[in-house]
Order: sequence, then structure tokens, then C-alpha cells
Amino acid sequence: MKKYYFFLIILLFHQACIPDKQAEQETPTSEQAKIIFLQDIDSLYSKTENLKNVILSNISETKIQQAFFEARAAYKQVEFLAELYNPFTAKKLNQPALDEVEEEDPNVVVYPEGFQVIEELLFPYLPENKEEALKHVEITLVNIKHLKRVSEPNTLTDAHIFDAMRLEVFRLITLGISGFDSPIAKNSLPEAMAVLSTLKKYIALYEKPIRFANFKLVANESKQIEGYTKLWHKIDQAEKYILKFNDFDAFNRAYFITKFANPISELLLDYQIKLGIQSFEEHRFLKTTAKTLFEEDAFDETYFAPLYSRKYAHNQEVVALGKALFYDNILSGNNQRNCASCHQPERAFTDGLPKSASFDGKGFISRNAPTLLNAGLQASLFYEGRVAYMEDQITDVLSAKDEMHSSVKEAVSKLNQDKNYQRLFQKVFLTEEENTQSPITEEQFKIALATYLRSLKSLNSRFDKYMRGDKTQLNSQEINGFNLFMGKAKCGTCHFMPLFNGTVPPVFDKMETEIIGVPTKPDTAKATIDSDKGKFNTTKIPLHTFAFKTTTVRNVEMTAPYMHNGVYQTLEQVIDFYNRGGGEGIGIQLDNQTLPFDKLNLNKQEQKDLIAFMKSLTEVDFKKKVK
Repeated sequence: MKKYYFFLIILLFHQACIPDKQAEQETPTSEQAKIIFLQDIDSLYSKTENLKNVILSNISETKIQQAFFEARAAYKQVEFLAELYNPFTAKKLNQPALDEVEEEDPNVVVYPEGFQVIEELLFPYLPENKEEALKHVEITLVNIKHLKRVSEPNTLTDAHIFDAMRLEVFRLITLGISGFDSPIAKNSLPEAMAVLSTLKKYIALYEKPIRFANFKLVANESKQIEGYTKLWHKIDQAEKYILKFNDFDAFNRAYFITKFANPISELLLDYQIKLGIQSFEEHRFLKTTAKTLFEEDAFDETYFAPLYSRKYAHNQEVVALGKALFYDNILSGNNQRNCASCHQPERAFTDGLPKSASFDGKGFISRNAPTLLNAGLQASLFYEGRVAYMEDQITDVLSAKDEMHSSVKEAVSKLNQDKNYQRLFQKVFLTEEENTQSPITEEQFKIALATYLRSLKSLNSRFDKYMRGDKTQLNSQEINGFNLFMGKAKCGTCHFMPLFNGTVPPVFDKMETEIIGVPTKPDTAKATIDSDKGKFNTTKIPLHTFAFKTTTVRNVEMTAPYMHNGVYQTLEQVIDFYNRGGGEGIGIQLDNQTLPFDKLNLNKQEQKDLIAFMKSLTEVDFKKKVK
């Protein structure tokens, strides 16, 4: 029956795929795109209203679910422009079915809305859920009306349209085919078809760009035609591949991304350039010029830095100065430990202990030392995400009594008594016009150390090289492990590709925390929740109790033991924990667990494959970077 839905949705979208070729040539392409966008919003409203009527009619579960699939597919037609122009409204239409709190007023709980909430009420559909389902469909209809109202006055531009299309490709491979926004129905592949059909519909507007008034004559029109043809055919091939291989659990995501999705994003950028449409120059974490998500320099490590630090990001003298500080005992209160005491480069900047040794050497601090590799590529820091800037993290760590037992003020005071450091800081920070006798400042100190930490990027593993086209880098077991990670095992719905942490794609400007139910001990019998309440310790919001930031899986082979309390010594133990359904699966009762508590049902071989893939995320060359 599900195959019937799949082909029905494909048929519906191909019927609406091609825009009217007889459109007036004087109408700018971007205005034609806006007309289509508004029409698609109307179609979304109509499909959602039909879902409401089908639920009201009390017909079969099959018909209700079919109507839901059609409405969701209609949403996928408007998603790429809605997310770019009206992200707040788009979130209301398709957000995870999890409660949140208002950032401005933490005491106000924000209840989820949209299709993911409706999905939970319809799969399976129980008559007792009818009123609740209808309520959420009505809310969704109101939000669709709002989307139409706020979209009507918007002025679309060609640059925005191409930008939105490329972001949608990134959204497709990170959130779409992973099942992130279809976690229960597993309807991700038909929805991917809807996305691809929509891209073709908008790209068709640019098939003959010379005829449109908003384009200047470009010297080599044949290159434009060639670019369009390659792009169109690559999307067409991607559609055919999904049509042929449409089983969610068995879908070869590695092949799809390297064979189709990556080339599509590259061809979109190439065609945009051929059309003379300039890319945005705005400062983003994911660079607007990144051809794919897997380029080594796709992400800008300065994005999450304060303005006063950004200009030093690529200054190698500042990096070298920060590195010297990192390994210098002068930063600690007793001059007997340094940053590398707990963040050792040979262990991917961890220390191999469940919990790091305390300052006095007689005990341990409350948490496991996380890796510093890619620490600059995240929107918040510490396990509970309590600070946004690396500079603030430095302040906290130095002042922590169990860690460095010092302060930025004390460290800078000692540095100002060291002639060598005085010389180095003056060389880096002072201009010829400034007083060469000026003391080292706290800001300069934090800039130097934070700049070094941001330089610790690790995005060149065997997995990355495979995604860039070198098919020799991964074997069949590792490829299968990746497909499990991004599919059946659901790892990729929290550890988002390609950073494999909680930084949410495709904008990558928000870091998620999750409640997974980490136990005190590794025993699965009579398990109890670890006493560390995580984010609640900072916010005092009950909803955040036991919430921790989703840390990176990159270089995980080097960073044992695992979890914030170091409870698991091996990756096998970690996978077993998730395979059982997290804390809920080992008997821990949590009302607010955000990790799905259903079992993953991974067999032994699948678990081995999954671990093999995770080990492919180790960058074997990172030691060279830190010598």
C-alpha cells in the first residue's frame, strides 16, 4: 500500500512540475517564481484542508494517511523559499514534536505545531486522537494562511532563489533522507522526490535566460545552455534513482549524495555563475560559495567569534601565540597544569579519563573532557551550552576552582611580568603608532588563545575524502555503516552531517541539546539516571533537566570514554545503549526524554558496520596540525 502512495505523490508532482512556457517574456524570472510560490502555498492550503475533511469523514486510516502524505508533499514544494524568507512561520509548519521554551521568557512553554505533530497522531491513527489531530490541522491551516500573507509583499530576487535551492539540497541530504522530519511514517524518500520536482520547476524558469528582461546579455550563451542541461539531467537522474530504490532502511545514501546531491549543488552554483547572478557576500557560518557541505573550508570558523576576535582568525602569528599559551603552566593558579593537561592532542584533545582530574590532583571534576577539535564550529560551548563564545569559555575554565583555579586577570598579570610574552603580544597586537610599552590586555589574551582553539579544525577524514569523490577511502562495511547512521539507526537526526554534532543544518546557527537518559553506571539492569542535571543547572527550567549538548562524533575513535560522565568505555557500549532506546530502554523513567525510546533493532553486524563508519570520521593527519 505504501508503494501506492509513493507513486501517487510522484504522479501529482510531475503533473505540476513544469511552469508555463508561454509566460510573458517581459516578466522578470524572479516575479514568475513568486507567482508559482504563492500558487503552491494555495495548493498546500487546499491539500491540508482536504486532510481535515478526510479526518472529519471518519473513513479509513489508509485514506487519512494518504491525505497526510499529499499535504506533506505539498509543503515540500514551498519549503525552500518559506525557510529562506519566513523561517519562523516555516518552523511552525514543520517543527519536531518536542516542547520548547521562549528564549525571552523561559517560563513560557512553546508547544510544537505542524506536520510532525500531526504525523504522530495519524501513524497509527486511533479514533480517540481525532479531536487532537483536527485541532493541529486547524492550527496548521492558520499558519499556512499566515505564510501566504507575509509572502505576498516579499520581493524575490534571482540570487535568493538560487541560494534557497542550494540550501534545500543541503536540507534534503541532512534532514530529509535521514528521516528527521518524517520520523514515524518514514515517508522521506517520496518527499525527496517532491523536493527534486520542485527544484526542476523553478530551474525551468531559467532555461532560456537571455529572453528575460532582468538578465544582461552574457557573452557565451552556449555555456548557459550547457549548464542548464547538465543540471536538469542530474536532477532527473536523482528522481529516477529514488523511484527505483525507495526503501527507507535500505536506501544507499552514500551513493545518492556523491552521485546526485553533491553534483546538483555544484551545478546549481555553476549555473548561477554562468547566468551572471552574484552569490551573497553576507557573513554566514556555511559559506555562500561552498559548492558542497563536504569541502574542507565550507564553514567559517569566525562566524561564532565575537567581532573583536574575527580579524585575527587567519593570523598565524596570533595562532602561534595562542598555542604557546595553551601549553604553558603559567595559566594555572599553581603553575603546574595547562590546557593540555585535560586536552591532550594525541587523544584528539581529550584525556582518556571518565572525568578529568581536579586541580588539587586528589579527585576528579564533574564531567568528561570533550574534544577541542572543531570546538569553534558550534554555536554554544560546554556540555549544557551555557556560553556562546570561546572567549567566555576561557574565562570560565580559568576561574573554575577544580580546573585551572586562576582567572583571566591573574593569568594576564603573570604574562605581563614575562618579557618574552610582552614582546610576542606587542609584535602581534600593537601597531607602529601605538605605545610599544602598553601592557598585555585581557582581551588580547583571550583573542590569542581562542584563535588557536578555532584553528583546530578537523574536516579531512577518510569519510570527507570519500564525499569529495575519492571512492577508495571507504570500504563496503563503512558505507553500509554510514547508511545506517543516516537511516535506520537514526544517529543523523541528532548528530547532523557533516559536522556530526548538534548544529542544525542547513543554516547551522543553532546547537541542539537532547535528553537521552545517561545512566550512572554501564549496567543495564537496575539502571539509574546520572545525577548531573545538565542544562537545568544553568537555566533552572524543568524542561531542561538532564539535557546535554549533542557532541560531535568526529574523531570519536580517539575520545573514549563516552558521555558527559564517561560512563561507557567502548563504542560498542554506546551503540548498545542507543539500540535499546536510551535511558527508557534500560529502565530509567524520564518524562522528558527527547531521544526516541523505541528500540532500533540493529543486529550485531549492523552495529559493527555502524562503528566502522564512525571510525572513518577519524582524521589521521590531525596530529600534524598540532605539532
